[in-house]
Order: sequence, then structure tokens, then C-alpha cells
Amino acid sequence: MTQGNIYKSKDLTHLLSSEAKSRQNSPLKEAFRYFKLPGMTFLGGGLPLSDYFPFDKISADIPKPPFTKGIGAPLTEETKTTIEVYKKAGENKANEIELARSLQYGYTEGQPELVAFLKEHTEMIHKVPYEDWDVIASVGNTESWDSTLRTFCSRGDTVLVEEYTFSSALETANGQGVNTVPVAMDEYGIIPRALETLMAQWKGNKPKLLYTIPTGQNPTGSSLSGERRQEIYDIACKYDFIIVEDEPYYFLQMESYTEDKSKREGKHVHGHEEFIKALVPSFVSMDKEGRVIRLDSFSKVLAPGTRIGWIVGQAKLLERYVRLHEVSIQCPSGLAQSVTNSLLYNWGQSGYLDWLIGLRAEYTHKRDVAIDSLKEYFPKEVCSYVPPVAGMFFTVSIDASKHPRFKELGEDPIKVESLIFEQGTKQGTLMIPGSWFKSEGQSTPPQKNLPQNPTQRSHIFFRGTYAAVPLDQLVFGLEKFGKAIKIEFGLS
Repeated sequence: MTQGNIYKSKDLTHLLSSEAKSRQNSPLKEAFRYFKLPGMTFLGGGLPLSDYFPFDKISADIPKPPFTKGIGAPLTEETKTTIEVYKKAGENKANEIELARSLQYGYTEGQPELVAFLKEHTEMIHKVPYEDWDVIASVGNTESWDSTLRTFCSRGDTVLVEEYTFSSALETANGQGVNTVPVAMDEYGIIPRALETLMAQWKGNKPKLLYTIPTGQNPTGSSLSGERRQEIYDIACKYDFIIVEDEPYYFLQMESYTEDKSKREGKHVHGHEEFIKALVPSFVSMDKEGRVIRLDSFSKVLAPGTRIGWIVGQAKLLERYVRLHEVSIQCPSGLAQSVTNSLLYNWGQSGYLDWLIGLRAEYTHKRDVAIDSLKEYFPKEVCSYVPPVAGMFFTVSIDASKHPRFKELGEDPIKVESLIFEQGTKQGTLMIPGSWFKSEGQSTPPQKNLPQNPTQRSHIFFRGTYAAVPLDQLVFGLEKFGKAIKIEFGLS
């Protein structure tokens, strides 16, 4: 431990993949260090002259903090401001990224102004407790996960995943020949005792990574408490693996659901300090060894099409990502970096927090409407649910054993799931079957006597979202799906 209760990261380079270990610095990228030195005539790179870029200025109308009329309100002269980014540096305001630079090659780790904003934001929210951490830009969390697998895993390696997880994340691992082993979950996320037992009984080469979506988990909507996160982090230190926290929904945390609508008003947090304190501690905020790789993104808080994310981790490991990115993504879109960076500096850290607070209020309301609708339209005889406290998703658990044809269907819950799915689409609402997100991998040899998910084997679940449609369509859609369940179970 060093001064100020700040730690030094642990050397984890032994966990790097053979591909990551073999990557060399690109000589051409090294040459770019000399690109803008005074007096330098740079004839060394294939850089098109910026005079030929057909973008002289980009302007965008954006909402003005503190967003008192709501973050989704139409913009007016009173509530909007206009940001403008010019081609030449001299025409721009401080901390803006001129188009001549952002549209050029270079800065694989992200434009310096944007990275500086993200690093300040990370320090403000997470207070990373070791000193040699850093931030690099990515093209969103999907790319970040792909790069993480390539950086740490070789074909045949194993990673731990949640029992139900984002299907695209599983397919990314599958495509790289990486085995995924599920860790048991309950309605509150990974069960630490199950993880501990799994690792204690492990035979052969241990997994290098645990991939988790700890807040507003996709698909279950569950969120790990701070206590569970600490237990899981301690297990990672004990068994020497890296935690990859995929956190696109981290700022979509919300107040607990209450059925009493009169108690919902005025319940939202307002001050910045209150907002930050209300956030569940992240894995990276408790990381004293530098064994957490945090994947962050603007996709769920600004817009998916920005294709800008960022990775937080120890600098020595992130350097290997940069070497990979130099020969793959190069960097996030220059247009997106210039515009997003200008928006963030226009708002400042304070205005960005105002925006996130506004998102919290909006998603709390949408979650409340969704749960109110489940309560009203879904048959209590066969359905149950836990109101989420973060994210975009909710799940409805259904007792398949109560289906009138359960025995005829061979007591197979998945066949009941298929019938409900088909009936739901017939009624005009699509919710996603939980089995679509099931991780089917296993350790070699298979582990025995592990703690199991307390949910009965006859239970199935469906994932829904309250984020994608207006409130009236959300209510109508859930009414139709509730009708589908009633029809299937003979309850209509």
C-alpha cells in the first residue's frame, strides 16, 4: 500500500493470452508521435490532407442542463444550446476536438480530450483505489468484450459466466473457441457460495475471467448488492482470475418499487452527492489489485449509435488492448468523438450528472408502469416477479408445472415455454424466452454438489423491457401477454 490509502496493482500479465503476449508495438504508430512536432515535415504516414475532408463544420442542438423539464422534452429556444465543431483547431473552443484531427488516423486509445473527461468521470464515480489505472476508448461494450477475450484467452481456455447471460456475449466466446462455464444465480444475481464451491472443486486449468453484467443484468434484470460484489471480488483474488464487469446499465439504477403510487412522488434523488452515494459500489471501486476490467458505454445513457465506449483497468493490461486496437478498430468514429466530446464539455461533469439523474427518474417511472401492469394483467396463480432496481429489463417467472398439459408434454418446462411464446406472438406481444440466454457450458470434468438455483426446475421465465416503447404501448403489450398466459393455462 502506498500513501493516501492508494494501492499498487498486481502483476497479472501471466493471465494474458498468447496472442496478446506476442503483439509488438506498431512502428508506424510510433512514428505518429512526431506528426505535429514544430518544424516537422511529416512524410512518413499515409495521411490524407485534411483540406480534402468534406466536413467543414458540424453543429447539433442539444438540451441544456439542468433539464428541469425532463430529458425527453422537446427542445425550445429556452431549453437548448447549439454545439459547433469546426475543421480547424483555431476556430474551436477549449477542449473541443477539431475535425481535421478527429477525422484523421491516430489516437487509438481515444482522443485526449474525451479520454480526460472519462477519466475524471471515473474518478468521481468509482474512486479507483489503486494508482496505476487508466482509461482507453472502445467502440462500445460488444467490441470491448471481444477484445477482452482476445487479450486474455486462447482457444480452449475457459471463462466463467452467469447462468443466464447476454446471448451475444456467449456467441463471442463460442466463436473464439473459448469454453463458458455458468455460475448459479438467484433473483439477486450470482450466488457467491456457488462460485466459491465451483472454484474449490475445479480440476485442471482454472478460468482466467469471470464475465458479469452486475447491474440491471441482461436478461434477468437482477443487480448484485455491494456485499455480494465484495464476496465475489475476494474469491477472484483467492483463485487468481479477472472480473470483467460489463456495465452499460450502471447509471440506470432506480429507487425500489412501491405499490403505493402516492409515495412515489418526490422520492427521486436530486443532488449530485446524493446520486453518487445511491449507486451500488462497482467492482472497480473495490479493486486493490488491478484485477477488474470495467466495460463502460454511452449506448444506454446517450445513444447506441455513438459507438463509443471505454475500458477501465490497470495501465499495463490496457496497453495490450491498444496494440490489438491498432490493427483492428483503429479508434472510435472521429465524428462521434468530436460531437460527443463537445456535448460533454458543454454540459461539464455537473451537467452530465444532471442528465444521469434525469435518466434515473425516467427509468424509475417506466419500471413502475411495467410492474403495475404485471400486477394487474398477469395471473398470480402461475406468475411471480421481482421488481428490478436497475437497467431496462424485467423478468416474469412462470410455474410450468401448473400448465394443464404439463404431463402430456413430458413434464418439460421448455415445451411450455414454447407454447407461451407462440401464444404471446399470436396475441401480438413479443417477450423473450429465458432459455434463449442459458449458458450450457460446463467445466471439465463436471463439478458436483454445487449450490443450485433455488428456483424450482419447473419454473421458466420471460424477459421484457420497459425501455423500447412509449408507456401506452408498454401497458397494452403487457395486457396482451398476460392474456396469452391465461389462455395457455386455462385461466381466461
